[in-house]
Amino acid sequence: MASTNSLLDFEKSLLQLEEIVNKMEQGQLTLDQSLEAFEEGVQLTRQCQTMLKTAEQRVSKLIKSEEGIELSPFEQDENH
Repeated sequence: MASTNSLLDFEKSLLQLEEIVNKMEQGQLTLDQSLEAFEEGVQLTRQCQTMLKTAEQRVSKLIKSEEGIELSPFEQDENH
């Protein structure tokens, strides 16, 4: 089962990333502040991507067929 901490870390990182984007979109940051925010955003993006890749790998291991592991593409609901 997925760790509650990893879910909270992902959610926290995603919220921080959204805050950074909002600040940058407002256009009220200095150049140095914008660069720092951008760097932090890149780090958070990489962190979220790593967490998503790990989750994807865990899901892939859980999908089994009679011949072994069967990887199936994720079908996203059209409402999302």
